[in-house]
Amino acid sequence: MRACVLVLALSLVLTVCVARSPYQTVLQHSRIRGRQQGPNVCAMQQVKGSDKKYFTNCKQWYHRKICGKPTVITYECCPGYEKISGEKGCPAALPLVNIYNTLGVAGASTTQQYSERADLRNEIEGPGSFTFFAPSNGAWANLPTEILDALVSNVNIELLNALHYHMVDQRLTSEELKHGSVFTSMYQDSTVHIHHYKNGIITVNCARLIKPDQHATNGIVHVVDRVITATSSDLQVMVDIEDDLETLRTAMAAAGLTTMLEGEDQYTIFAPTNEAFNKIPADTLTRILGDPVALKDLLKNHIIKHIHCAESIVSGTPMETLQGTVLEVGCDGEQMTLNGKAIVTLKDKLGTNGVIHYINELLIPDSAKTLLELAEGSTVSTATKFFVDAGLSSRLTGSEALTMLAPLNEAFKGSETMSPDLRKLLTNHILKDQLSSKSLYHGQELETLGGLKLRVFVYRNNLCIENSCIAAHDKVGRHASMFTVDKVLVPPMGTIMDVLKADNRFSMLVGAIQTAGMTELLNQQGALTFFAPTDMAFREMPQAERSRLLRNSQQLSSVLRLHVGDGVLVSGGISSHVRLLSLQGEKLELNMRNYTIYANKVPVVEADLMATNGVVHAVNSIIKSLPPKVDREQADGPSAQMRSAASFRVDSRSFRNDDLFQKVLKSHSSRAMKNSQ
Repeated sequence: MRACVLVLALSLVLTVCVARSPYQTVLQHSRIRGRQQGPNVCAMQQVKGSDKKYFTNCKQWYHRKICGKPTVITYECCPGYEKISGEKGCPAALPLVNIYNTLGVAGASTTQQYSERADLRNEIEGPGSFTFFAPSNGAWANLPTEILDALVSNVNIELLNALHYHMVDQRLTSEELKHGSVFTSMYQDSTVHIHHYKNGIITVNCARLIKPDQHATNGIVHVVDRVITATSSDLQVMVDIEDDLETLRTAMAAAGLTTMLEGEDQYTIFAPTNEAFNKIPADTLTRILGDPVALKDLLKNHIIKHIHCAESIVSGTPMETLQGTVLEVGCDGEQMTLNGKAIVTLKDKLGTNGVIHYINELLIPDSAKTLLELAEGSTVSTATKFFVDAGLSSRLTGSEALTMLAPLNEAFKGSETMSPDLRKLLTNHILKDQLSSKSLYHGQELETLGGLKLRVFVYRNNLCIENSCIAAHDKVGRHASMFTVDKVLVPPMGTIMDVLKADNRFSMLVGAIQTAGMTELLNQQGALTFFAPTDMAFREMPQAERSRLLRNSQQLSSVLRLHVGDGVLVSGGISSHVRLLSLQGEKLELNMRNYTIYANKVPVVEADLMATNGVVHAVNSIIKSLPPKVDREQADGPSAQMRSAASFRVDSRSFRNDDLFQKVLKSHSSRAMKNSQ
């Protein structure tokens, strides 16, 4: 039994290996799936509610969907085989007949009928070796009535010409229909364009081969799903003569891209119609049309290398544009989609060097947008409104090189009205110069429009600017960039001692620091993390123990130094089991659970009170040493070797405080007033 299984498995492997083209690979998969139905049976997937059928590949088989629509599995004879009454499967090879008779056997009886009407029958019954891309019966039925009437009326020469354009004067199997190949048809040497896609779909002039490899004595028939027409114009000529593409034509000329569309390279253009251009605000269109760099980026965002016919798309596929962005090209039933939207109004206008699909919406890339346009309609709409209300619109729509730190909507709580403090805070969310998060490094200082210097902190799991950590990929606009951050920025306003003195929760701690002789340490330049005990933390101690501690400067210094870590560690840099070396010499065990930081198992009640020489995290209990255990090598603290910011995975669910926004404004105002005194 085991030997039989091995033989069967080996035969399947060898059969798959023999399949040399994507189509043959898919066909072989369909044969394997249909094997239980008998010999030479192929599994097909038919889209429910339509007559569209596909040989099935692995992905389609398991998803049971094509273009987002459910499919049903049918079993049919594989190409070249037929059933025999009373026997299982399709054991008999089809007898070879000439092309005329093969058309009838392959289900292209209308093409057979028109071949006779156009006096083509003698040619395709006689000697020779032809390839006939024969339109299916449905393909003829789908032709507009006026076109069909013009072709078949009075047995005119047009019908013969049309049929000859579907023929090549040599035998071409699916193996020989290579991707990008071009063959000369039998109509005035006009060419037909073949595309053999990786998903096994083969097209000729963007018509899908639905029954390939129907062999005949004098050639081969491939049944296709539409009547194909001759193409003789390049993409630029097609754009030039189309009234619906008048604005695109003007834009292409202004951007100097016309020669590109006249060349030999092949492209797919998602061509915005006049309607698409008219949908965007007039001032935005005027700005882009007047900016050669933005205009070129805009147009290249609609162009993809190589030819992608609509019939080749059976599910969402990422495709890179000439501008460098990625479009999700997909389908929803019969509709072709871009980034999930059914905006394609006309498909498969084929030229000699590419294909055009018309779209009714403009695809404006980030690189052609202003800061305000980058932020609109995103997860930072609340911040955007505040920036506008603060009178910063001119900075967000101009050509100044800037970087905006835009907090997520969830960083704002409650309804806040514009005030001088809020306006000042927002100016400190805008950095001078257009920056990339990939180029930031630990300890770097960034200057804001408000005149402050903000520090960059690089951690194993995050990249932060002060307390705010990057929560999404950069958005890079025409002149400026946007960093999406998880919190409202808390600018440093004084030293750690200044922060503690400005907050009445730390009155007992301030006295203890003075007694311990640590005032100068917490006032001088440096990079410290202070888990600062509140008055509540001291009051929780037994009174005798507290009194004894507060009178003993040496012991008090040792206790407080256990609360101070070497290096700045904001909440966004803390994940599971981070260890921070304290000034007392022991390592603090830090972790994050349910958005709460714990230091030696003591919860932090408020994090990220930023100071010029570090950060303060408030705790309501005195931190004590943990029992000794086996030391673990770990380099998660801020003084460890830092990685490149580009390799960090950002968790947008980092520590949040529901009242943070109001506290930031209050803290910002009170510290500013204290400093002015």
